[in-house]
Amino acid sequence: MHSAVHDTIAAVWRIESARIVAAVARRVRDVGVAEELAQDALVAALERWPRDGLPDKPGAWLMTTALNRALDHLRHRQMADARHGDIASDLEAMEAHVVPDFSDTLDQQREHATLGDDLLRLIFTACHPVLNPEARVALTLKLLGGLTTGEIARAYLVPEPTVAQRIVRAKRALADAQVPFEVPQGEQLAQRLGSVLEVVYLIFNEGYTATSGADWMRPALCDEALRLGRMLAELAPREAEVLGLLALMEIQASRTAARTDREGNPILLADQDRGRWDHLLIRRGLAALDRAQALGQPAGRYCLQAQIAACHARAASTEDTDWPRIAALYAELMRIAPSPVVELNRAVAVSMAAGPAAGLAIVDTLLQDKALQRYHWLPAVQGDLLEKLGRREEAKAAFLRAAKLAGNEREKELLGARASSNWI
Repeated sequence: MHSAVHDTIAAVWRIESARIVAAVARRVRDVGVAEELAQDALVAALERWPRDGLPDKPGAWLMTTALNRALDHLRHRQMADARHGDIASDLEAMEAHVVPDFSDTLDQQREHATLGDDLLRLIFTACHPVLNPEARVALTLKLLGGLTTGEIARAYLVPEPTVAQRIVRAKRALADAQVPFEVPQGEQLAQRLGSVLEVVYLIFNEGYTATSGADWMRPALCDEALRLGRMLAELAPREAEVLGLLALMEIQASRTAARTDREGNPILLADQDRGRWDHLLIRRGLAALDRAQALGQPAGRYCLQAQIAACHARAASTEDTDWPRIAALYAELMRIAPSPVVELNRAVAVSMAAGPAAGLAIVDTLLQDKALQRYHWLPAVQGDLLEKLGRREEAKAAFLRAAKLAGNEREKELLGARASSNWI
């Protein structure tokens, strides 16, 4: 029984933690303290729910508990230093608007979220220039996506202790600099936009293909990233990269229903039933891409990736896909934003356009790249290309390596099955 309750708490926390931290941060004006107070609410749930039973609205319970912790924190701060007039005004506002049961207003707040909502403020606060880019991304992923340091490390292909240090130092730096909890304007907005876009996309990716756990996808994270992307598009409608990111996420999200079978097992792009793709999301994505390109700005990394996604969306089948164009787009992406993962994707496109041997030649060079040594999709792609070339014994070994490296249970099963199909 307790195990089921703990699983529920973990699931609720994953979905609600960002909103809770953001709501508390607006009150206490310190993201580090806000995360601690939100964690206090989580601990309270772990103590009480197994004993008292699950509340009717678990997210609302966590929110109310965290806000009460914030109220107590502000009272203690006021007692410690009565000179802070801003703390006094915060206290007055909160005490006049204490909501014993937050459930009555929680859904309304979600439905009527505006550009100035707490989540957007939290992203821009975590992406303040006082932090270096890596710290901004790591902290925002932790706070907004509810990701563990291990999941963030996988996304960036860096050691987990490195990510943990970045997060601790980032929270300390924001507190020391007394960074305001707000959405910036003018030049400051442009200054922080790049990191914000990267964060939103990484949140989407974690939802689209989870790096760990039993489920291949976490749709709630994709939905959150899409919501944030749409808000950003309203905030900066003349920024091509904002629209490009939105287009990319809309098109990729359109495949969600076709990406797993009834048991939740992954279905890769080539095997998907394209009739199950969400054509409303595709139209929205293509429209956002058209708006981005109409601005006449040089294509950045998100616009290029959106163009790649659009090639897939417009094709009736894998065979009908314009693979030479996709390979060319990946080559351009390598020019402006070089990455071994981009090069691996280019290898796949080249293999489809010019044959598996051409793609394998690129993969062979990537096998020497230290950044990809623990990236399971490298041996997975290698295995696929070897299989197409009839080198089944080598393909099996590659798929087994990929399965061993995969952190997600569904991916392990998929890659293990590919290895078994190559048994000699």
